Amino acid sequence: METHPRISEAEWTVMKVVWKAPGLSAEQVIDALAATSEWSPATVKTLLNRLLGKKALRFEKKGKAYLYFPNFSEAQMSAVEADSFLDRVFDGALSPMV
Repeated sequence: METHPRISEAEWTVMKVVWKAPGLSAEQVIDALAATSEWSPATVKTLLNRLLGKKALRFEKKGKAYLYFPNFSEAQMSAVEADSFLDRVFDGALSPMV
């Protein structure tokens, strides 16, 4: 069974860009985030590398560029986060949350 990685809030922000347009280069991800964050290009590249390390992303080399693709859909990752939240906060039970 394929396991889904746990990712930070900052990594979620990067993933949302890649989910919206798979196959972006690092520069394109940086440009897409420029309007909504004050992260430096180095910060975005660090987040991309962390996501690669967690296997949330994969890359394909095209010429000199690395193009980033999600390994899991947003729905798959959201389900993992929801389960994790229930486990942490409500000991896995849904009824106390409701």
